[in-house]
Amino acid sequence: MTAGDKAAASSADDLVRFITLAETAHMTDAAALLHISQPTLSRSLARMETDLGTPLFDRRHGRLVLNASGEIYLDHARRAHAELEAARAQIADLKNPSQGTIRLAFLHSFGVAMVPQLVSAFRACEPRVTFELSQFAAGTITDLVLADEADLAIVSPRPTTSAVAWQLLTVQRLALAVPSGHPLANRSSVHLSEASDADFITMHPEYGLRRILEERCAAAGFRPRIAFESSESFTVAGLVAAGLGVALLPMDRNPLLPSGLTLVPMAGPAPTREVGIIWRPDVALPRAVRSFRDHAIEQSDRPGEALTS
Repeated sequence: MTAGDKAAASSADDLVRFITLAETAHMTDAAALLHISQPTLSRSLARMETDLGTPLFDRRHGRLVLNASGEIYLDHARRAHAELEAARAQIADLKNPSQGTIRLAFLHSFGVAMVPQLVSAFRACEPRVTFELSQFAAGTITDLVLADEADLAIVSPRPTTSAVAWQLLTVQRLALAVPSGHPLANRSSVHLSEASDADFITMHPEYGLRRILEERCAAAGFRPRIAFESSESFTVAGLVAAGLGVALLPMDRNPLLPSGLTLVPMAGPAPTREVGIIWRPDVALPRAVRSFRDHAIEQSDRPGEALTS
C-alpha cells in the first residue's frame, strides 16, 4: 500500500470514528463500538481537530458534545461516508455482477402469487442471486426498511412517512367479503355505507388493510364495529365464510379462499388499494437489489399478468 493509499484509508477510518463518537457522545462507548482502544480513538480525534484547526467537541461532565464546528463537520462527514460506501458497493458489483442477497419483506397475502411470480421471473435471469424473505404487517415492514433490516418491501397502502421511496406496482379492486347467503351477496357492487350496521372482521391495527378499512369507513360516514381481528387475511376470509361478519378484502380469485365466501366489488369513492415497492433513498443499494426493484417495476406494466395476489 502506497503512502497515498494509507492516508486515504486513515481518512476514511477517521470519518467513521468521528461519526460514531458524535452519536455516542462518549469516548469509551465509541471505542468499544469501533473495536479499537480509547487512546487510538483519542489520537484520531486529535488528528482531525489539528487538521481542521478547531475543536469539534465541548467536554461536559465526562461527555463529548458537538460544538458549532462539530455539527457542520458531522453533516459533511455523514455524506462523505455515504458516498464512499456507495462507491464500494458499485465496485463490488463490478467484481460479482450476478451475485448478491436481496432482503425482501412483504405482506402475508402477497406470498401466494405476487412475490413468487416476481422472484421466479427474476431468478430465471439472475440464478445466482439469493433472497431472504420475511412477512409482517405493513407498519413493521416499513420499520424494517428504515432500520436497514430489509432492502426492499412490497406493501399496501403507501406508507405515510417520506423517509422511504415508493413506486406503484399495481392497483387492486377492493371488495366487501360477505357470507354466500348474505343479503348483499348477489349484488354486482356495493357501497361500504350499506354495511355500516354489520359486524366487521379485520386485521390487527398495525396491518395495512385495517388502515384502509378505517379510512374508507370514515369517508363513508361511520366507524366500523369490529367483531374479530386477525393477522392473516385468509383467517379473516374464513371467519366471514363462517357467517361471523363481513370484511374489506382485495377482489381476488385466489384458490386458497374458503368456500361460502362471496366478494362483492366496492363502488363509490376509493374502491381500490395501491400496492407498491419501497426502499430507502438515502442508502446505496447493491446491484442485485436495484435490479430486482427495477424488475418489479417493469412487471407492473402488466398488473393483471404478473402482479396478481
